[in-house]
Amino acid sequence: MIERIEQLDQQAQASLAAVKNAAELEAFRIAYLGTKGALKELMTLLKDVPREQKPAFGQKANDLRQKVEAAFEACKTQLDGGSAGAKKKASTLDVTEPGLAPRLGRAHVITQSIDELLEVFGRMGFDVATGPEIEDDYHNFVALNIPQQHPARDPLDNFYVSEQELMRSQTSTVQIRVMEKTQPPIRIVATGRVYRPDEHDATHFSMFHQIEGLYVDKNVSMVDLKSTLLQFAKAFFGEDAEVKLFPSYFPFTEPSAEMYVKMKVRGEDKWIEIGGCGMVDPNVFKAVGYDPEVWTGFAFGLGIERLAMRKYGIEDIRWLFENDVRFLRQF
Repeated sequence: MIERIEQLDQQAQASLAAVKNAAELEAFRIAYLGTKGALKELMTLLKDVPREQKPAFGQKANDLRQKVEAAFEACKTQLDGGSAGAKKKASTLDVTEPGLAPRLGRAHVITQSIDELLEVFGRMGFDVATGPEIEDDYHNFVALNIPQQHPARDPLDNFYVSEQELMRSQTSTVQIRVMEKTQPPIRIVATGRVYRPDEHDATHFSMFHQIEGLYVDKNVSMVDLKSTLLQFAKAFFGEDAEVKLFPSYFPFTEPSAEMYVKMKVRGEDKWIEIGGCGMVDPNVFKAVGYDPEVWTGFAFGLGIERLAMRKYGIEDIRWLFENDVRFLRQF
C-alpha cells in the first residue's frame, strides 16, 4: 500500500510537469485533487491496509495531498504570473491623486437647536434640569393646578401607560420636581421629549421637544418674563426676529400668555405659536411647599421643533423626523 502512494506521487509530478496552460492545469486538478480524483480514491484504500500500517499510510497520504496542492498552487501562480503582475501594477495606489475627505456624522438639527438654546439661557444664568418622560398623574396634572375635570386630562389627548401614569405631555413636570427638592431662588431650564396624540401636519407632531424655563425669587414680575423672552428671541433668531405675546390661559400660570413668532409655512408668512408662559400660579407654589406671599416666579414652555423651523427656514415639522439624509446634511 505504501508503494501505491509513492507511485501516485511520481505520476502527479510527471503530469504537472507536462502542464502548459490553464486548461491543462484544471484537468490536472480534477484528475488528482477533485472529489473523484486519485488522491480521494487513495484514501478509500485505507480500509484495506493492515491495522498496524494504518497510521503510517494515513500520514503519507496526507503528506502527498499537501505536496500536490502546493505544487498545483505554484504552477497556477507561474501560469498567471504575467497577467497578474500587470494587473497588480495597474492597480497600484497613486499617492499623487487628491484624497477624499471621510464623510463625518453630525448632530441632528434638533440636537443642535437644544445645544444653542441651553447656551443662550446659560448666558442668562439658567441652570439645566431633567426629569422622567413617563410621569405620574400628580406631577403631570395635580401639582400643576390642572383639575380633575379639565380637558387636558382626557385620555384622547394623552398617551396613558396605566391608570396613574402617562407619557408626559409637557416639560412643566420638571419644574415641580425641582421645586420639591430645592428652595428658592431658582432659575432653571429643562429640555426633553413630550407626547400628545396630535394629528401630524406641517406644524404638529405627536412627539416633539420642549424647553421649560422657571425663575422663582422675591419680587419677580411679568416685566421680567417679557424681557427674558424678548432677549432670548433676539439672541436665538437674530435682531430681525418678529415675536409677540398674546394673553392666554393656563391652569399653572396667572396671568398667562402665548408667544408667537412670524415664520414661513408652505411659502406663506404666518404667526406661529411657539409656546406658553406666565406667572406661576399660587396654587402651584402651595403644592410644593412655597409661600406664595413671599415668593413669585415665572415659567415658560417653548416648542423646540418650531424654534428650529423658524431659525433654519424649515417649513414642515415632519421633515425633522423623516431621517432623509439629503435634508439633514443641510444643517
